[in-house]
Amino acid sequence: MNIPFLDIWRKRHAPEPPGSPLAAAFDRDPDGVAALLAECELLRTRVAQSGVALDDTPRSLQELDQLPPRWRDDPEELPWIGNDAGLYLGTVIVRNVPGARWQVWPGGGPVVRLASGREIQVVEAGLDWAMTGSPELSQMYAEAAEY
Repeated sequence: MNIPFLDIWRKRHAPEPPGSPLAAAFDRDPDGVAALLAECELLRTRVAQSGVALDDTPRSLQELDQLPPRWRDDPEELPWIGNDAGLYLGTVIVRNVPGARWQVWPGGGPVVRLASGREIQVVEAGLDWAMTGSPELSQMYAEAAEY
């Protein structure tokens, strides 16, 4: 059966080709790339000012969820906090859920792929969390840990 929109969807939702620079970086040094994604410097700085230490554990996601969303007062900083929150969520999942790993999609967006094959758009989840508080990061982690 020929379904044209499905071919377009598959192209958009396929992993980065092996020859792309970002995919090559993951192939050469997956731990180094994971360490870069885990930096989340702006988020770590803002959260430390509130007395919360981000130690890459699921408990720290619960603490993040409980913080007053002061970052919403700064529209320029909001998307950066959201991006960092998504990368931090991905870092916690990759470090604590067996078989979870980072994957790069066309256009360079990192996602987390679970052992089950399910993929989590962590950056999108982080942006939604930063803007609206939902979904909670701890809930996203709990769902990922179930698979």
